[in-house]
Amino acid sequence: MWGRIGVIVRKEFSQLFRSPRTRTLLFIPPIIQLIVFGYAVNMDVDNVHMAWLDRDQSPASQNLLADFVGSGRFELVALPQTETDVQRLLDAGDVKCVVQVLPGFARDILRGRPTAVQILVDGTNSNTASLVSAYASQIVAAYAGSVGVQQAMPRVMARLESNERISLRAPSVEASTRVWFNPDLRSRNYFVPGVIANIIMVVTVMLTAMAIVREKEIGTMEQLIVTPIRPLELMIGKMLPAALVGLMDVTMISVGAQLIFHVPFRGAAVMLLACAALFLLTSLGAGLFISTIAQTQQQAMMSSTLFAAPTFMLSGFAFPIHNMPLPVQYFTYLNPNRYFVEILRSIFLKGAGLNILWPDMAALLAEGLAIMLLSSWRFRKRLD
Repeated sequence: MWGRIGVIVRKEFSQLFRSPRTRTLLFIPPIIQLIVFGYAVNMDVDNVHMAWLDRDQSPASQNLLADFVGSGRFELVALPQTETDVQRLLDAGDVKCVVQVLPGFARDILRGRPTAVQILVDGTNSNTASLVSAYASQIVAAYAGSVGVQQAMPRVMARLESNERISLRAPSVEASTRVWFNPDLRSRNYFVPGVIANIIMVVTVMLTAMAIVREKEIGTMEQLIVTPIRPLELMIGKMLPAALVGLMDVTMISVGAQLIFHVPFRGAAVMLLACAALFLLTSLGAGLFISTIAQTQQQAMMSSTLFAAPTFMLSGFAFPIHNMPLPVQYFTYLNPNRYFVEILRSIFLKGAGLNILWPDMAALLAEGLAIMLLSSWRFRKRLD
């Protein structure tokens, strides 16, 4: 058995590495995709283009403006004078938010009256709008707190000098938040491991999707028919070289994620490779299954693309699975990307081990064995 599998393995290695162009296509595109997707998929909001409409023109409003500009998240790009200017800036997309200070802002602050600052946010992108609104609200709240302290201090000092009794309020309770695993809340730390999973899925599925079809097109299927090799042995022989290439790509892309994007890696490299091997069992098996039903390499490539798209969308990479409709949530349990994305994020950010990851690893093993058996059943040692 193993002698027959070894022959197929040597043949596939020769097929994969026989030309410099093929060797380049196996390793360079994953790195390019990592760089492109790693920089493109970023949910952090910085340098928000802001317009400032100051109807009060007071030192208090200028101090608030200084807090916005000094926060490092907002960039002042326009000073509109009328509501028409504000509408034009938002319609054209020149700014993401407009902060409007109403008349009497400084007077109300000095008198201790309630006052408001209007914040208009472009809601075209709901995620960006919510973050910009939260950032602006935090700056306004911090400004209000500092102004309250400044106003209270003279009264406290005056009462101390006159020996008057100072009534102390009950202590307030403040929430102290500590973020684990990703303290800086960098979205790139969250998304890049998911990018790795999706790149490996696309590369490995396409790598094996044309395996059987290529045998048909170049005329070597007849030679396989007259050999004593069994369907399962043929599947294993075609999968092992692609699996080695996949593991090399996983290692290369993981190192690139740390060197280029500084994504922390807190887990064990051995655990990463073991989980990657289980994932490759499913992705390579899916590619081989596609290869058994496609008639041409073009059909195989198109089918692999159609397979990779839903696995990407339903992996939890960008869209939380618990927000999906319940039938779709159940369907995602068949998606190997769902488990591998969770595994990668846990290994990279949490340093999780076997005691945490074994359910996802067991799911990948079960799906991999099932798809391999299905692929070997689909294969027929005969020409159609």
